[in-house]
Amino acid sequence: MSFNKMIIVGNLGRDPEMRYTPQGTAVCSFTMATNERRKDKSGEQQDVTTWFKVTVWGKQAETVSKYLTKGRRAYVEGRLHVEEWTDREGKQRHTLEVNATDVHFLDSAQGVEGIPVNQSARPANTSAASSDGGRGGAPDIEDDEIPF
Repeated sequence: MSFNKMIIVGNLGRDPEMRYTPQGTAVCSFTMATNERRKDKSGEQQDVTTWFKVTVWGKQAETVSKYLTKGRRAYVEGRLHVEEWTDREGKQRHTLEVNATDVHFLDSAQGVEGIPVNQSARPANTSAASSDGGRGGAPDIEDDEIPF
């Protein structure tokens, strides 16, 4: 048995780009950055950023494209793939690419907070006074306004 599962919690580096396959399947791509602090050889703290290319498919891709934007925080779960190529100068390059299976919004964007875009869920109301422990309930919206 083998296992390939990647979890990334970070910020989008650019707005998602939406396109469709010739068969009509939605495909959304964006970059994500993770940051960590490490000590360098001289003992000083340095911020280290790792970039990932993320691809999301189907209905989930359409939702990501609609609600996530550059700088927003997200949780992405999927399979890791290393894409290799040669750049214009003939130098070998590589990109860490994640084929996403689950995406969750971590920031509030357009009234959406913590929505798992792979499930049918209503946008959460950010009212801390709600009876569900501050997670918020569904705002007063019509069913045809729900993007899921």
